[in-house]
Amino acid sequence: MASSKPTRNYREFGSGTQISVVRASESDSREWLEEAPVCQALGKYNILHAAVIKAGEGLKVSRVEQSGTFMMACLEGEGQVLADGRWQTIRVGQACLLPPFVTNAFKKIEGKPWRFCWVRYIESKESNPIVSEISPVVGSFHGWSLARAIQGLIEETESVGGQAATHHWIELMHGYVMSFAQPHQSDNRLWKLWNVVEQNLEQDWTLQSLSQLACLSEEHLRRLCKKQLGRSPVQHLTFLRMQKACSLLATTEDKIEVIAKAVGYRSAFHFSNVFSKWVGCRPSEHRKASY
Repeated sequence: MASSKPTRNYREFGSGTQISVVRASESDSREWLEEAPVCQALGKYNILHAAVIKAGEGLKVSRVEQSGTFMMACLEGEGQVLADGRWQTIRVGQACLLPPFVTNAFKKIEGKPWRFCWVRYIESKESNPIVSEISPVVGSFHGWSLARAIQGLIEETESVGGQAATHHWIELMHGYVMSFAQPHQSDNRLWKLWNVVEQNLEQDWTLQSLSQLACLSEEHLRRLCKKQLGRSPVQHLTFLRMQKACSLLATTEDKIEVIAKAVGYRSAFHFSNVFSKWVGCRPSEHRKASY
């Protein structure tokens, strides 16, 4: 394997930000990616690009309607990510999984160091994303394993006559993402609960009815969800509703009022406000962007 090339500086991400990145295609020619090595084998798993980053002061990124799942793992320090409609702090030993087709945003906390890595996928609105009903938004994760796989892929791709082992690095990288996104150790009671709820989002679910369905006390359910999913039961219910709403807006011509009722909201106005908070745009705007 070739020795690692020095990371490059990207002012658009804040003064002093350093990024080491690999991309799937030369056609992805945005300025900050134009010098990144190309590894077409990333397309096997619909990975658009992957990076290891040391944040400089002023780093703040916001992308509306990002067209793919985005996983970020914190390696050093801490930063903030917009998830579930609010800014959440991501620290060492944690990762964040953001669903596709919502506003993707993250920023450095002034005066605090932050090193992290990410893997960005490209997905269509008609396909099932990596994010599922049991995927955490924030959870425990050893990010350095993922970062080393990304760096290994970059070095292999950049090496003269290399790329012989690129598929091994990609398998590792994607495997680490999937281990976080779809954990096999998830409590079976939670899986059964959210599987039923996802098929019946139009119902008037409450914390009490959710806990009864799971055969758990409300407090026990709250603790389990917070530990395994990084959000409360009610927050996860809202997440599932917003994911379903995004799909309906993109694939049907149903009126907003009809979609609101289909995902459990009696008021289209209330639904639109919640949708705007979680997704980052109005339902009508999301629909226009889908065509």
